[in-house]
Amino acid sequence: MADLDAALLSRVQFAFTISAHIIFPAFTIGLASYLAVLNGVWLWRGDTVYRALFDYWKRIFALVFGMGVVSGIVMTYQFGTNWSVFSAKAGGILGPLLGYEVLSAFFLEAGFLGVMLFGRERVGPKLHFFATLMVAFGTLMSAFWILSANSWMQTPTGHAIDAQGRFIAVDWWKVVFNPSFPYRLVHMVLACYLTTAFVVGSVGAWHLLHGAGGREARVMFSMAMWMASIVAPIQILAGDAHGLNTLEHQPAKIAAMEGHFETQTRAPLILFGMPSVAEGRTKYAFEIPLLGSLILTHSLDGELKGLNAFPVEDRPDPVIPFFAFRVMVGLGMLMAGLGLWSLWRRWRGRLFDDRWLLRAAFVMGPSGFAALLSGWFVTETGRQPFLVYGVMRTAEGASPIAAASVAASLTAFVLVYLLVFGSGT
Repeated sequence: MADLDAALLSRVQFAFTISAHIIFPAFTIGLASYLAVLNGVWLWRGDTVYRALFDYWKRIFALVFGMGVVSGIVMTYQFGTNWSVFSAKAGGILGPLLGYEVLSAFFLEAGFLGVMLFGRERVGPKLHFFATLMVAFGTLMSAFWILSANSWMQTPTGHAIDAQGRFIAVDWWKVVFNPSFPYRLVHMVLACYLTTAFVVGSVGAWHLLHGAGGREARVMFSMAMWMASIVAPIQILAGDAHGLNTLEHQPAKIAAMEGHFETQTRAPLILFGMPSVAEGRTKYAFEIPLLGSLILTHSLDGELKGLNAFPVEDRPDPVIPFFAFRVMVGLGMLMAGLGLWSLWRRWRGRLFDDRWLLRAAFVMGPSGFAALLSGWFVTETGRQPFLVYGVMRTAEGASPIAAASVAASLTAFVLVYLLVFGSGT
């Protein structure tokens, strides 16, 4: 244990717990909006199919919501146990932002959740629909505050640092609406909607492939494919805008994502390769000339800084961002392709009869979760070696605890999570 780094182990532990947590709130954000749409369409049309789908998915929402709460509480304790120095110095900024999330978003969700789940016959359909809207709005507010806090760590503004090294807010407007926040909020919310759409589409496709589910399966699959065909292309555009913002404020992260070590104009796009820090290059690179500059700067003559342009101590390790980014983009392209495929089959009147489309939609069910986690890995590992980008290093924020203690807690987390998740399957 003497050779292990407590800060690195703390990073691994937090990465493990947040990866297990983030899939639940992401799913609830999309599912809450889907439930609101189902409830609204049932009120509008009086079609019992939409009410049946609402009753089906609300049970899943309740389970996922509960898991999100429990896993989130476990994760937040680590701010005090593993990252106490960071909490002491950045608590003046992050504490209020996370507090606003609890006091506004979580209380709103929790306050109306019981009405949404059990209150239709007690409060009437219109007030029940209002409760469903409030739960959906609460999930979006939660995303707003959490992403504001995380975005401030990526692009910190609106603060000062006092004599004790603590971050003090001097302009809350700039703190909340920091430069990367709008792009990351849109990108994340769209990712949540796509994640939910592909889960719903996968369930509908499974029923259709097995000749079960009737009209409910058709409605599920049709709604999911509409979402995929509309939102996936929008997500690609949102990702492009987010990339331009990242290039402006975190160019080292872009260099790591793209696998560029040398600064170049008219830079190629590296599709595949193996970044090597030791050799200072991406080995076995398969490149498309000029496309890197065109995509990232919207100019064929655009300049892209390479990792070697930054001090060694300020560079992120490119391996995880490089590969995770390609997983995210690849899955996004597959989502958009499946959406276009569904539009073609819908136009031909064969949306529910194309078994290859149904099989593809079923297989793509977990794709949203995989893309979401990949994007999160890019965001967080690309920010390294900083906790607050350019201001506070990760090693400076770790608690002064022994590596053996962190290793023991990490092992306990892995075992308990395997038990809990294994039991859930």
